[in-house]
Amino acid sequence: MLDDLTAAELRILATIDSEGSFSAAAAKLGLTQSAVSHSVRGTERKVGAVLFERGRQGARPTAAGERAIKHGRGVLRLMAVLQEDTRAASGAELAARLRIAAFRSAAAQLLPPALTRLRARYPQLAVDVSIVRDVGGGTAQEVVAGRADIAIVNLPHRLPASTGLVGGTLLEEPYVLIHPPGHPDPRSLPVIDWTENCSASTKEWFAAQDWLPSATINVADDTVLLSMVAHGLGMAVVPRSTAADRADVVREDLGAGAPRRTVGYVAAPELARSTAVRALVRELRSLS
Repeated sequence: MLDDLTAAELRILATIDSEGSFSAAAAKLGLTQSAVSHSVRGTERKVGAVLFERGRQGARPTAAGERAIKHGRGVLRLMAVLQEDTRAASGAELAARLRIAAFRSAAAQLLPPALTRLRARYPQLAVDVSIVRDVGGGTAQEVVAGRADIAIVNLPHRLPASTGLVGGTLLEEPYVLIHPPGHPDPRSLPVIDWTENCSASTKEWFAAQDWLPSATINVADDTVLLSMVAHGLGMAVVPRSTAADRADVVREDLGAGAPRRTVGYVAAPELARSTAVRALVRELRSLS
């Protein structure tokens, strides 16, 4: 029966997945390899499916295993949230661990002020922040994989609705032109762009601008882009917050027709209403 599954069994499944083998999972959990193998066999009997393919390269989840691990991680996190939120409701300090995945500019510009205020309210709250490039599944994939409780994303995120993620908008901001200070004709400079910069709508806007040449310098990181602009190597069109507080570049508004970026968040349904996630969302929205 499914209700016979224990938190320990679910934790073993998740650890095998993250560590890549039964032996590594055993070492991580302080168990013997035979104990891990015995637990997995018992779990497989309970759910009626083979969960891992075993081989020389370690252990890889089957399709059934991937589904079990995904739900298992959700159950484990929900159990933790239950304990944390119950203690908080009773008046105890919120002593949770909040795992956040964010793309670099959001982590650099949005999270510090929000986390400063959050920690002032909940001094025992522990926070882990992982920086994930906004390509492919991006930060949202970290939530789906169980590696993050909340992800800061550019909306719309690129994962299918079947992932079941919930979320909302945090802020909207325009794109601006940035160029080196003191240049007599900054729009004559080559364009510098980076991989994560454009959504489908911004690409349409870029293509319609006759004055904007094709990018002649492409970089993988916006910090490199900002440094190149500051050194006079080119101009760039970026979200306003990307160049916030930079005294070494000039920001120029692009007018009413400028493209806009929508920054939001996503979380798994079982975590979206946890005290820690809701508190972080409130602080992030207060920055807009």
